[in-house]
Amino acid sequence: ITDGHWRKSLAAVRALGEQGIRVTVGESTRLATAAFSKHCHQAVVYPSPLFRPAEFVDFLYRQLSSRSYQMLLPMEDETLGLISRYHSDFSKLTYLPIVSFEKLCLARRKDKVLLLAEKLGIPIPKTWLVHDLLQLDDLADRLAFPVVIKPKAGSGAVGVSYPESPAELMAQYRSIHRRFPFPMIQEMIPREGSGYGVSILMNENQQGKASFVHKRLREYPVTGGASTLRESVRYDDIRDMAIELLKALDWFGVAMVEFKLDPRDGVPKLMEVNPRFWGSLSLSVAAGVNFPYLLFRMSCQETFHPVNHYQIGKKSRWLLPGDILHFID
Repeated sequence: ITDGHWRKSLAAVRALGEQGIRVTVGESTRLATAAFSKHCHQAVVYPSPLFRPAEFVDFLYRQLSSRSYQMLLPMEDETLGLISRYHSDFSKLTYLPIVSFEKLCLARRKDKVLLLAEKLGIPIPKTWLVHDLLQLDDLADRLAFPVVIKPKAGSGAVGVSYPESPAELMAQYRSIHRRFPFPMIQEMIPREGSGYGVSILMNENQQGKASFVHKRLREYPVTGGASTLRESVRYDDIRDMAIELLKALDWFGVAMVEFKLDPRDGVPKLMEVNPRFWGSLSLSVAAGVNFPYLLFRMSCQETFHPVNHYQIGKKSRWLLPGDILHFID
């Protein structure tokens, strides 16, 4: 398991270790939270995938070649992207439950995912794709403010802005454009609309093998960011839409599909696909859907019925610093 300092990596280590599975944790520093878990059998320090990507790939290849590993789980964007680039090489050494680099890039592109969803009949927010800065003058006169400016790729709140007037739109769009070329403009779903995360596991045949839905109760930043308090819920409509979208993306492995309920019409609308493990992984495991262990069972060629039932009303909180920052904000 890579990226041992993340909360979700610790959750994965626990989820596997509690099933009696020996886990090796990798990170670019010895101060990795998951490495101190009692369920961590071995900890390794690898070169930074962000600053020394080629050395990271070489290290990981040597590690997988020198010892027998049943499965490799990349947990974060940098490691996932690098490992997927060398998918054919790593998949010869161990079970690698991720898609190719081309499919990963497609899932990371918010604009392309939204266009695909629209073709499938999945509701999306009104979205404007800008191809020329001259379009801004015309758009500024027609938009109902506030709106949202988002990069076409990326995750979290980086590069996201909420202009409330034509003047703010022009200034903020150009500022974001310098770092993230031609970001999208979307209508803003009112903040009182609830956010939902649909966690899905797809097998090699693009069949849904597990699902879990949680509702965001609090988040940071409060304008839209990682959830700091969330609750397990049942919402079959958005679960089915998420599976349909991932099938269209020819997906394999885990992903989270995010929706926001529009209080103006009561329709859940697709926001984005998070094509990797998610920060609230511990909640799904606690509620009864052990995604890391199900992946391990898939690596052993086990057959099992889809896991779609779990405890409803289970809550988990990211206290430090997430929920504290939420209240400060």
